[in-house]
Amino acid sequence: MPKLNVAVAGSAGRMGRALIKAVLADDGLKLAAALEQTGNPNLGRDAGEFDGLPCGVAISDDIEGGIARSDVLIDFTRPEGALNHVAACLRHGIKIVVGTTGFSDAQKKTIADAARNIALVFAPNMSVGTNLVFKLADIAARVLNQDYDVEIIEAHHRHKTDAPSGTALRLGEIIANALGRNLKECAVYSREGTIGERAATAIGFSSIRGGDIVGEHTVMFAGTGERVELTVRSASRATYAQGALRAAHYLAGKKSGLFDMQDVLGLR
Repeated sequence: MPKLNVAVAGSAGRMGRALIKAVLADDGLKLAAALEQTGNPNLGRDAGEFDGLPCGVAISDDIEGGIARSDVLIDFTRPEGALNHVAACLRHGIKIVVGTTGFSDAQKKTIADAARNIALVFAPNMSVGTNLVFKLADIAARVLNQDYDVEIIEAHHRHKTDAPSGTALRLGEIIANALGRNLKECAVYSREGTIGERAATAIGFSSIRGGDIVGEHTVMFAGTGERVELTVRSASRATYAQGALRAAHYLAGKKSGLFDMQDVLGLR
């Protein structure tokens, strides 16, 4: 079976390097392009050199050319860059895995619209363990129902630019849906001073930023006399990379459509 040609966006960044290392170790994949922004100091450098794995693919800012010679692009960048990559994939009819977070509702619609013409996996977290927690959170919310207060706590490294994380927001959406609530109406993102008694329908979010924390998420269902917690801690970006590769393999047989990791992992 021929290998799947993969392009990696943001290839000189922390996540990009983890993705390239994972692609090079996967016998079913071939690194076809390593993409970066114009002006990045690593342009021209061998993409595998960071981890002592020279592969003969130079980091390039030729987005169109890199995508054109690939079967699928994996994007963990920032919203504006990711949308540019989605548009380029549309022009070339190439599949894309989007792991970037921080999109507005309008930007999410743009991605969904693109999936009418190309196959696209869009998920706030590619980690297999985290996506299992998504499923467990849905089950827990339906079982515990109205008798437990819901709080979501997330922690990430000091460089993360959006808060709450896309994963935390997705957990909130899943739980709100299971409880028949509208997250936009019940979410509480900060507390300070004399705020009054907690609303029974509130879903609270707390964000921690510091050091090199890769990613931690806890959903707390706090009842009277007991507390149920679901926690997932990622100690390495390799967990996200491996999930993204599973998503790339999943798209190999798809022509168009919008999918997420629940589809990839068969958790629907």
